[in-house]
Amino acid sequence: QVRVIESGGGLVQAGGSLRLSCTTSGMFLGRNYLAWYRQAPGMQREFVAKITPNGETDYTDSVKGRFSISRENGMKSAFLQMNNLKPEDTGVYYCRVQSGHSYWGRGTQVTVAS
Repeated sequence: QVRVIESGGGLVQAGGSLRLSCTTSGMFLGRNYLAWYRQAPGMQREFVAKITPNGETDYTDSVKGRFSISRENGMKSAFLQMNNLKPEDTGVYYCRVQSGHSYWGRGTQVTVAS
């Protein structure tokens, strides 16, 4: 059974940083397509960042220059480095891994206090 596991969320003051991690069990993460999404209370889930098998990255406009998506050298984990956090970044952050099927984690809560 494949599981996607996010970690690293928490409470941080505006302007602070967090690094989210995404790893898998039951499947080697490797260079599979991976994306981060977030869902604020009462809002739809939205795309945040992605990294393709070729290492190409893309971000939603609101996080460009502040967030960075990357893979660990051993390809067992991926990260979302979030700097200069704003209250509007608050939400549950989900990792999605595409390997034939699309696998989602259960999310990690990020709360940015003003």
